[in-house]
Amino acid sequence: MHYKMKENIEAELQAAYGATRGIRMLTDVEKKELLLDIASSLRENKQVIISENSKDLARMPSEDPRFDRLLLTEERIEALARSVEAVADLPDPTGALLSRTTLANGLLVEKKTVPLGVVGVIYESRPNVTVDVAALCIRSGNVCLLRGGTDAWYSNTILVQLIQKVLCDRRSDVHIVQLLPTDRVFVSELLTATKYVDIIIPRGSQTLIDFVREHAKVPVIETGAGVCHTYVEKTADLKTAAKIVANAKISRPSVCNALDTVVLDAAIAEGFLREVATYFQESAVDVFADQTAYQLLRSLDYPYLHRAADEDFGREFLSLQCSIRVVDSFDEALAHIARYSSKHSECIVSEDQTKVDLFMDVVDAAAVYANASTRFTDGGEFGLGAEIGISTQKLHARGPFALEKLVTEKWYVTGKGQIR
Repeated sequence: MHYKMKENIEAELQAAYGATRGIRMLTDVEKKELLLDIASSLRENKQVIISENSKDLARMPSEDPRFDRLLLTEERIEALARSVEAVADLPDPTGALLSRTTLANGLLVEKKTVPLGVVGVIYESRPNVTVDVAALCIRSGNVCLLRGGTDAWYSNTILVQLIQKVLCDRRSDVHIVQLLPTDRVFVSELLTATKYVDIIIPRGSQTLIDFVREHAKVPVIETGAGVCHTYVEKTADLKTAAKIVANAKISRPSVCNALDTVVLDAAIAEGFLREVATYFQESAVDVFADQTAYQLLRSLDYPYLHRAADEDFGREFLSLQCSIRVVDSFDEALAHIARYSSKHSECIVSEDQTKVDLFMDVVDAAAVYANASTRFTDGGEFGLGAEIGISTQKLHARGPFALEKLVTEKWYVTGKGQIR
């Protein structure tokens, strides 16, 4: 880690602040071309990226839930390149005229969208975040300071080097995208750099988010941990419900929109568990079941069965594990979700439209689903391009924190000599 001997990151912070002027001078076409060149560079350097990524993977046990998040394959690099191209195709969110008024004194008062400025992002074992954030910031005219985790140091370093080479080749300021050292002391410096940094976005575990919230002086936008529930209501089609739950849990268990807890109506508990057990058993899903679900799954000879403890509810598993709670009523299901939800993504599977509508209106989450997997909570899936994360707070942004939210407002006042 060549940054280890540094005393501070003042130079990087100053350079980022200075780069805001350069990126705001780029035309829409120039920003698009930068992104298209970055996508091409990712494709051309797949093997180099994989080689560097393997150095990170060699330091992490394959059974670690973060391993899958860290892994870069040819297919995933190709997906990253396509994501960058998708961001390039999106309209520039800056410069939009929000309002225009001519006052009685003749002043023209306009409100427009402008870049946030310097965006600091702190994240863990997700090298894809490096590319996504860089692309979104370039497209929206922002500068980004990236502080990835130590686990992904080699992967993040090569990705930023490739991005900076494109910036250099196009005679843009390379400090538009910077990778910061991973030493904890520099995190504290970033979080308090109010002179240079406009916003901090933590993306990762609840521990990381809590640390940033506690120590930051720079404004913070949280992209929260996902404790996601699927409530299988008594009118649900059981085969459909089993497919939805299985997809939400199994398709990619290490991500924040994966299912953590099944809330199950007692009236259809046995039938549903019989349906879903086949999917779960094929993927060796460890189930932490309450008393009722435990007895039912035991009678089905389900092999990966554990008695749930209190801490298994409200827990983000990030692996092939989940909990099950059986409830006696719709109200009990809502109460359970309200108690344990992280306000990320919540789902109801039901044929009762009245209950569906009530669930969608009452449940407090960034995304609510009816009869569909929570795995769709994603900027790309929602047609927003790449994302920085899923915001679970209510100010500025909620849900996928994508291109459209990387702006703020600015007032433009034009006169002809008016004085007050």
